Amino acid sequence: MALPALAVSPVSGQLTGHGMDGFYRDGRRVLSRCELQVAGEEPLIVQGRLAGAERARFIGTIRRAGERGPDPEICMERLRSADGTEQITFRSSAARPVRLPVEIRLGTDLAELGSVGVGLPGPELRAAVHGSGLRWSGTGVHALVSTTPSPQDALASPGLLRWEIDLPPGGHRTIELRTTLEYGTGGPGSPSGHHRYPVGVRIPGPRTGTLTPRARSDRPPRPWTAARLECDDHRADALMASSLDDLHGLVMRDPVAAADMYVAGGFPWRCGLAPVEALWAARMLLPLGTKLAAGTLRALARSQQAAPGADFGRIPGALRDAGPHSPPSCTGIEATLLFPAVLAEARRWGLPEQETERLLPAAERCLTWLRRATDPPGGGRGYVSDPVPGGPYRCETQAHAHRAALLGADLLDACGSSDASALRDWAAGLRTRFRRDFWLEDPAGGRPAALLTADGRPVPHLGSTTAHLLDTGLLGGGTSAPGLLDAAQTDQLAGLLGSPAMDSGWGLRGLSAKESGYNPFGHRSGAVRVHETAIAAAGLAAAGHDQAAGALTRGVLDAADSFGYRLPEMYAGEQRTTGGAPVPHPAACRPAAVAAGGAVHILVALAGLRPDVPAGTVSVRPLGTAPLGAMQLTGLSVAEQPFAVRISRLGMGMVETAAEGLQLGS
Repeated sequence: MALPALAVSPVSGQLTGHGMDGFYRDGRRVLSRCELQVAGEEPLIVQGRLAGAERARFIGTIRRAGERGPDPEICMERLRSADGTEQITFRSSAARPVRLPVEIRLGTDLAELGSVGVGLPGPELRAAVHGSGLRWSGTGVHALVSTTPSPQDALASPGLLRWEIDLPPGGHRTIELRTTLEYGTGGPGSPSGHHRYPVGVRIPGPRTGTLTPRARSDRPPRPWTAARLECDDHRADALMASSLDDLHGLVMRDPVAAADMYVAGGFPWRCGLAPVEALWAARMLLPLGTKLAAGTLRALARSQQAAPGADFGRIPGALRDAGPHSPPSCTGIEATLLFPAVLAEARRWGLPEQETERLLPAAERCLTWLRRATDPPGGGRGYVSDPVPGGPYRCETQAHAHRAALLGADLLDACGSSDASALRDWAAGLRTRFRRDFWLEDPAGGRPAALLTADGRPVPHLGSTTAHLLDTGLLGGGTSAPGLLDAAQTDQLAGLLGSPAMDSGWGLRGLSAKESGYNPFGHRSGAVRVHETAIAAAGLAAAGHDQAAGALTRGVLDAADSFGYRLPEMYAGEQRTTGGAPVPHPAACRPAAVAAGGAVHILVALAGLRPDVPAGTVSVRPLGTAPLGAMQLTGLSVAEQPFAVRISRLGMGMVETAAEGLQLGS
């Protein structure tokens, strides 16, 4: 993946036209079939693997009639890039010249990614011979495959290209395919018109007029530092590197301002700007610099509701499933509450003051929406409702609102605003109400309610959303903001999250295994969600519950090992057993921004970094249990300068590289 381009295939490397197979560009399937045959047979694939987020490598052997012995003489390598380029190289170890007949069958439906994802692709289009390859035309859009060297035969009807490849002894030959997308008029039988694309996928380029080729542009740079982890458990090093590679594959430039970059939500459902996922990923990567956060915040500020009215200051967002016990929630509300928190924490990590001042008006609009949302027409309960005024009132939404108020007040104080004290008073009132209304006493020590209904009735189901109650946010001097729960309630929640009913052994379940409606594959009712597990682990560590935090961290790392270090957005919350492996969710994005960002977050959280760049300090409070052994993090960024820290096997931290003048806090 290298958005807006990506390629999907099984480990055989053959694009069969089934399922999601294909090359995609700008939310359109440019090629759905690319099936290779050599000497009348498919190559025997012995290895298919990612060589990076944007490349895949397939190794196969060719067996020919008359060969003796088990050793193959002809080896084949397919090197596929997300941009639509494929190099097929044949190498010979034979002692005599070899002639190989090679055929490649190609086809496409030019279907939209959203249609393919839900199993509704279009019919395969008829090809036409074009130059050194084939061409397909739809309404205002065209796909072209060109080759080097040119084929000896090109047959349009079956979409077939043929070569006779001569290999000298010990020699090699390469066929290169280049798949491109063009926009313009010329579709068969219908005029150019508007197309519907998957939500969040922006389609650049004209849709009428002359043909415009869509060759691959320069890949966006990584908007973060070259961070590296060296750990006693080398799997952690691999997970860190792979997650950052996946995030790079999801990086996109904002079409309005190309200098602003953010990460897309994930493949296949959110290959564009998804506000909540983009903000979470930016927040989780703050230890690697503030550039991604700044670009993401600027892009979202441009989408913010600026017209007077009830939605003034709100960031748009879609509804999402919230499990069997509550109606859908609104991602726009979460994004609106995340915005000021991400800006405030980015400032603590070293976002330049001029960038902070530039984004402050958008953050203030979010905080204005927050204050208004708690006092809807006709009165309210003093909580932020989600998705509509009047309830329900979710525990995680109150956690987001409380964090936004406290970190927003911190931000306003720094910028000389007089509204900070009112926000702190509002947050204090919310804490009082929450501890009274949301905490449910029981013989086991109590638990937080998942939500309050519109009439104020608590719903007691225990799920992973309660982990957000531990995520209080970063204030000055390396301190965490106060939480909605008191110390005793926090300890009780930590015990619940670390229990076998919640901790599957691979990560935190979305819903306790003891609750009605539990489904290990449930999107919000039992599946493990990586980013919420990371939030829980980091929150537990900050609250001093090192054992529970370490157990969740090791579980995610073990799961990552099974997934080849590309964690899916979620996987089944089935109980871990000896010799077992986590099972992927069939509808999960993979790669996914929040999963890759969560992997980075859970690993960096082991070091316990808490910077306050405006005050010139940074604190290091690692887990005393050192759950992954000794570790060294290099290439981090604090105050826009390199930062490195080493954690011993005894859980002692030592700063090795830091900005000049940055003092180590307590």
